[in-house]
Amino acid sequence: MVFSQSILAQYTNVINANRPGLSESPYSVGSGVYQLETSVFYRETKIHPTFSRPQSKGVDFLFRTSFFNEKLEFNLNFAEQKEQVSFQNIFDSSYFKTGFSKLTIGAKYLVYEQKYTDKSKEIRSWVARNSFDYNRLIPSIAVYVGVNTGIYKASSFYPKAGILLQNDLSYNFNIITNIYYDRIGTELPEFSYIITATYSFSERWSTFIENQTMLDEYQFQSSIGTGFAFLYNKNIQLNSSLRLLANANYSGYYTSIGASYRFDRHVDKATNLDKNRNQLKVKKSFSRRVKGFFGKLFNNVTNVFTKKGKRKSTKKSKLKTQTVESIKKNTGINQDNINNTNLQVKPLRVKPKRTRVRPTKIKPTKDKTKKGFMGIFKGKSIDKDEPEKDSEKGPKELEREIKKLEREIKKDDAKNDKKKKKEKKKLEKEKRKKEAKNKKKENDDDDDDDDDDDDGN
Repeated sequence: MVFSQSILAQYTNVINANRPGLSESPYSVGSGVYQLETSVFYRETKIHPTFSRPQSKGVDFLFRTSFFNEKLEFNLNFAEQKEQVSFQNIFDSSYFKTGFSKLTIGAKYLVYEQKYTDKSKEIRSWVARNSFDYNRLIPSIAVYVGVNTGIYKASSFYPKAGILLQNDLSYNFNIITNIYYDRIGTELPEFSYIITATYSFSERWSTFIENQTMLDEYQFQSSIGTGFAFLYNKNIQLNSSLRLLANANYSGYYTSIGASYRFDRHVDKATNLDKNRNQLKVKKSFSRRVKGFFGKLFNNVTNVFTKKGKRKSTKKSKLKTQTVESIKKNTGINQDNINNTNLQVKPLRVKPKRTRVRPTKIKPTKDKTKKGFMGIFKGKSIDKDEPEKDSEKGPKELEREIKKLEREIKKDDAKNDKKKKKEKKKLEKEKRKKEAKNKKKENDDDDDDDDDDDDGN
């Protein structure tokens, strides 16, 4: 499904998918883009004829890419399905068959791209800004060529051709028309057309209504479908569809759900613009680039017979007296310092000096986040320096942090108690030592007094 913001160019910043509809846009995905569109489908019909396929289910794949040219796209469409083959006569019998239901290789090229004026910039007239642009009735045109490889059926190798049209009636509404001529060169060629109307509610949501009709020599088939598409991000789109099937022999329904993914490696080309922002035309140079020994040799031989210009004299010309006087007036150079035969004048344009910068020794930090499968389930990079906000944490995480803080506070209290006990013990030991010393001193003093008394007697 083509979103409204991606309908006016080949490469777009947002994914440009054909699903969930069966029609195809004339625009390519752009060079350097690899896009895969998948869907899981289920089909059921009522049994009317003798031989029928009342049920089928499987997976449909569409791979798209573009190179060589922005307007050229190559695609591969194949489906793997399991279907029920039923036989209804006197007794009902059926069996299941599994395999490829289609495998088609194709290419499309945008022949004509319709461009429109941006009326939102019109400020002089409200009528001119809101009037309908009749140029939007002219569609963009692309041609399609494909071939069925015949893997599913041995006799199903046949080419296919078509014309793809798109009318962008407004910024949010467009109509796609596909006209195909299939089974070219077989006994039963088939003509079909698809008309799809797409409307975008917003930048992410869009819906469509589609009609497909197929005609051949013996039968007429038609289907009417609708569905929705959701733009998950600029490279992923989710979609679903439901369609009713009608035929002269049976009727039923078809439903699908799928996703589209884009692997973007597109690089824009640089263009030269003038002052009015118009693209400049680059003139091609006809100078030949000579490579190799023999190329240089033959190039020198051919240059012998080419007409050469006049030789320029290598002698230094003498400046005229008027020139010297004008230089003296304008520059303030003295006559004594001027040499008429060799006057050096600084050029107006000076060649800048080139400085060689040494490479840095700082190693880049690697992103250790999970890359995921093709970038879909990529993990978010976590910056260790940035603390987590409490608003993003749940109640359980907050309770854990509170308990952790309480444990740390208890540990700190226990350490402080141990320190206080050790300090008390030290103080008690010091007191005991002081008391012991004081007692010893008192005892020594008493002994000295006793000795003095004995000596006096």
